[in-house]
Amino acid sequence: MTTPAEDDQSLQPIAILIDELKNEDPQIRLNSVRRLKTIATALGPERTRKELVPYLSESVDDEDEVLLQLASELGDFVDSVGGPGEGVVVLLVPLESLSTVEETVVRDKAVQSLCKIADSLPADTFRDHFVILLKRLASGDWFTSRTSACGLFAVAYPRVDDDLKQELRSLFVTLCKDDTPMVRRAASQNLGKFAKQMSKENVKEDILPIFSTLAADDQDSVRVLAVENCVQIGQVFTVEENLHLLLPTMRSCLVDKSWRVRYMAAEHFCEMAKAVGPEVTKTEFVTAFVKLMKDPEAEVRTAAAFKVTGFGELLTVELIIKHVLPSAKELVVDSSQHVRAALATNVMDLAPILGKEKTIENLVDIFLQLLKDEFPEVRLNIIKKLDAVNKVIGIRMLSQSLLPAIVELAEDRQWRVRLAIIQYIPLLASQLGVEFFDAKLGNLCMTWLGDSVFSIREAATTNLKKLTEVFGVEWAQNNIIPKVLGLYTHPNYLYRMTTLYAVSILGTVVGPEVINSTMLPLVARLAQDPVPNIRFNAAKCLQQLIPLVDQSVVQNRVKPTLLKLQDDTDRDVKFYASQALQMC
Repeated sequence: MTTPAEDDQSLQPIAILIDELKNEDPQIRLNSVRRLKTIATALGPERTRKELVPYLSESVDDEDEVLLQLASELGDFVDSVGGPGEGVVVLLVPLESLSTVEETVVRDKAVQSLCKIADSLPADTFRDHFVILLKRLASGDWFTSRTSACGLFAVAYPRVDDDLKQELRSLFVTLCKDDTPMVRRAASQNLGKFAKQMSKENVKEDILPIFSTLAADDQDSVRVLAVENCVQIGQVFTVEENLHLLLPTMRSCLVDKSWRVRYMAAEHFCEMAKAVGPEVTKTEFVTAFVKLMKDPEAEVRTAAAFKVTGFGELLTVELIIKHVLPSAKELVVDSSQHVRAALATNVMDLAPILGKEKTIENLVDIFLQLLKDEFPEVRLNIIKKLDAVNKVIGIRMLSQSLLPAIVELAEDRQWRVRLAIIQYIPLLASQLGVEFFDAKLGNLCMTWLGDSVFSIREAATTNLKKLTEVFGVEWAQNNIIPKVLGLYTHPNYLYRMTTLYAVSILGTVVGPEVINSTMLPLVARLAQDPVPNIRFNAAKCLQQLIPLVDQSVVQNRVKPTLLKLQDDTDRDVKFYASQALQMC
């Protein structure tokens, strides 16, 4: 038997939660909702079901951010109410309320949580509670509840008997004909998922007629979803059936008056082509794809440009050369930089499909034009795809054209562009070879070590390590290490700092002999630098070199330097020196 004091203590989590949820500050209410699982653990499953969840059911009138967090938390509350079983029913009440609120993201999250906990309900409970909840939402007066209901059909359908299945199909068809466009949109959004749960006959009888109606809806926000539905329903039927049942809708989507519908058609073009098979793809879809590449809206052309290689994989080489590449050449000089950037991301992946001769004949011109594009992202996207070209034709024939683009990107005003090209230098180096690299790009890599942006300097040192792995330690000793170590006398302390970063990173690949002969003497000199930042970074550098050299070297050369730094006047230098000494 519990004492009054114990009862008071057990009530504390609920009392604290109530106080916080009543607080005027929404941030405090949000933080309390984030701690719901912790509170539920303290209360135990029984009290969570009987006290906590009922209280939460009454607390659905709050800021959208708080309600969104609550809807998310309740989806992971199955274990907190005792695990799968009848006890999970209590979670349906607050989630149903959240499914009817005005804010869309809250409703969507509540529907996700309902779908998540549905599997935890036993069969009888599922039928008596979850399906009833679905019907209640589907017949609600407000459109908000009806939109939420649309997302639950695909979860409910597989778990009910044939009579209920027929009822759910009828109910869904009713929602598809709803007067409110938002409800029709939600129904269309979930139509493909729902169709996948049905037998082929039911899809033909009940879903296809309403699908055709939605695909011709007067609201483009509804029609735009017809494309995704074509793809999903197409997976239910065979290619022959798709030609008869879905091809007319696909044709209308490809030439729809709304650019948003045409954009979705371009986005899912390859999936639609696969659904109708190779013959229709060759006879109809090639022409349709070319039209999308020439669409008056830049967004549609961008989506089509992203699909050039994906669609090319479904065609013969002759069709690619005759129809796709001429349109691609037009996109090279498109007025929209986003179209050109999209083309640059994947057009070079056609090289393996075309083969060496056809690539040289048809793709190289596109490649060279994009390399000269005024927009840095276009040039960068092409360089990212050099590997695909290299495997087919080799990169040397393009190297002279490649060099100006690399230099321009390396000196671009935007530091993120410079950072991106640095990351591709090792790949370029391996493809271009050591002689070309030393002659054309070696000095470029060294200039990055003195960049005004720290991220560039840091990436440049990592770049040197990767180059050493590509060309070998001997090459690094002759070409990189002398130049890097020569920076230690630079008047700007940032260059001297970069030397230490480079030593730390290169030390892992050059081996103990190079560390002993060239790196340790340099770090010892920098440990006496007048700038404290240099001295404590020298201590950090030594700490990283300790595991890479023999213990005798540590005791005779590293430790004495660290002992001096431990007596430094700067406390940061002392701290890092002490840390490094612990490793000795």
